[in-house]
Amino acid sequence: MVKKLILSIIAVIMPISLFAQRNSKDIDETYRRSSLYSLLVNHQGRKFYEEINDCFHQIPTPDAYNDHNLSVRAVYTDSKKLKSGKDNEVDDITSFLNRNKIASRLVGKWFDYNPYTGDMDMDIVQQRGLYGATEMQRAKAAISARGSDAVLADAGEDLIGNTFVLVNDISYIDKSKGSAVLGALIQVAGAAAAASTGNSAWNKIGKDYGDIVASFKGFKVRIRTYLYQLVWDEEAQANVYNLAWNNREAFEGMRDKFKLKYIGYQESSGSTTSFLGIREDQPELMVRKACQRALDENIANLQKNFPVFQVKSPLDVETMEAKVGMKEGINEKSLFEVLERVKTSEGKIAYKKVGEVKPVKNLIWDNRYMAEEEMAQGSTLGCTTFKKVSGSDFTPGCLIRQIK
Repeated sequence: MVKKLILSIIAVIMPISLFAQRNSKDIDETYRRSSLYSLLVNHQGRKFYEEINDCFHQIPTPDAYNDHNLSVRAVYTDSKKLKSGKDNEVDDITSFLNRNKIASRLVGKWFDYNPYTGDMDMDIVQQRGLYGATEMQRAKAAISARGSDAVLADAGEDLIGNTFVLVNDISYIDKSKGSAVLGALIQVAGAAAAASTGNSAWNKIGKDYGDIVASFKGFKVRIRTYLYQLVWDEEAQANVYNLAWNNREAFEGMRDKFKLKYIGYQESSGSTTSFLGIREDQPELMVRKACQRALDENIANLQKNFPVFQVKSPLDVETMEAKVGMKEGINEKSLFEVLERVKTSEGKIAYKKVGEVKPVKNLIWDNRYMAEEEMAQGSTLGCTTFKKVSGSDFTPGCLIRQIK
């Protein structure tokens, strides 16, 4: 056991100079993203519920998504009031989302809806859809005439319809007894490493890391993440463009007509999270790291399990680099399709598959939270390098999407 602990500490702490020296070029990240609203279910009265709440509000929206957060980011509940079992919890969460008209609030945010005057605009749609001024003028004219337009159809299919809600039920798991034992073992491992190598630094490393693990009682969380998608069908579009545009009374009267659909569920405890790089007097970082690592793991698994939630990332076709990494669940066995952005005869944006790529071994970016502080291999890369599996020459502007 001690030997394994020593090897684990050495493997994590020793920097790999090859990766530390590597610099990546800037990659153009101008592309269409899905939009995300992330909500916390926090259990008042449970241990560390205040710390969990604070750290959740510090976690930024993932780079692959547009920030579509509403003013309400947390729901507080007595854990006894939330029904046990995944299916029951889904029912409770769905009921909460419906009661609070969350779908209509998401729609309102897309059009910068003013609840006092009813005024709406297309500024966010233009910004996120990368539309030109002429295209937007035609779209606005179509709304005024209650007609159809390619931009409105395209925005509905590729933008507004890709609005998602993540409801994160985060609970602390008490592992204090086991962590005290582990903390002592790590201190012993550090002393053994110092004795065997003649380097007293290992003694201090083992003591510091052991103190952290034991003093903060092995902080660990369980995060259940529930995924919902905004329903933006023809009826919803007609309600906004034909009836409620700049009409406060009409929009307020149809809030119940906007819906969210439940997509799926993922659970993680972030059990493999290392707390190296965190001092004993920084327990708030331990909470943040445990929560963010587990939440990132859930998002990555939801992307793999539900195609509708998958994201696209720009590929630099010259260097074959992309700003994705281990946070997105990438490993040596991952496989990506390469997509070319094209415009259809109807004026909509479509994505044509032109090949496949896979990550290069030892060139996978570890972009997980605080990976650099724990000196993880690949944490300084800044991007992941890919190699072609199939396809001819890729043109600038291509995107990649994980398929395996």
